[in-house]
Amino acid sequence: DRLQWIKLQPAIWAHWGAVRGGLQTHAALLKQYVRAQCHVIESSERLNTLARAALVPPGWKKMLQMLPGGGSLTRFDAPAAGSLNMLWANMALHEAADPQALLAAWHRLLAVDGFVMFSCLGPDTARELRDLYESLGWPPAGHQLTDMHDWGDMLVQTGFAEPVMDMERITLTYETPARLLQELSELGRNFHPQRFSALRGRKWKAQLEQLIHERCPRASDGRLSLTFEVIYGHALKARPKIKVSALSAVSVEDMRSMLQGQRGPAGL
Repeated sequence: DRLQWIKLQPAIWAHWGAVRGGLQTHAALLKQYVRAQCHVIESSERLNTLARAALVPPGWKKMLQMLPGGGSLTRFDAPAAGSLNMLWANMALHEAADPQALLAAWHRLLAVDGFVMFSCLGPDTARELRDLYESLGWPPAGHQLTDMHDWGDMLVQTGFAEPVMDMERITLTYETPARLLQELSELGRNFHPQRFSALRGRKWKAQLEQLIHERCPRASDGRLSLTFEVIYGHALKARPKIKVSALSAVSVEDMRSMLQGQRGPAGL
């Protein structure tokens, strides 16, 4: 929905983590940018294989295996630095062990005036479960997630310009505690340094499910409810600013970006 406010039409864009980020969204993006070349970037060979299986039409698979990078508008090779006009990343940033390094990697891939669109989970996510763990004196139920304003600051520190941040809280409901816990395990893991350091047993899990059944809030239809804070952001890659002095050093990458910026982004 937020793409309607962005007038830039990317000639080359990348989907970062398409499998976990949403293959239905990928299909919608292909319709949005019919003539643009797309790169799919996955974090592992297993996910890359799943992406190929889902996104390459069956009749083309053997042919595309013979061509470097794909041979169609959707490619599975790494894009060149400074080549992308848009990078799309859904639900990836909060899972990064070093999020600023990931932002820097995105920044390197984008061309001058290219933009990043991302979403991630915010600190109010699963607050009902966090409150339950705290009331019982247990180690934290999850690591602390980054606030919307802190993401904006990190974007600026990385070199992005004009960051726009937004958020919403979504309530999901579940029939049973087991289904609620299954959903959380599919979304990620607890990386808090003070989390319980060993494996939990079946007895503990049964106790947890009983406590969730008794204490977690319920929706009007009686189903268990859980809050998810979703943060949305986008920002531009600005033209590099070089401090001029008697002796100034300019990297080849920054010089290339400045020259490309003077000519205008490719395909725009």
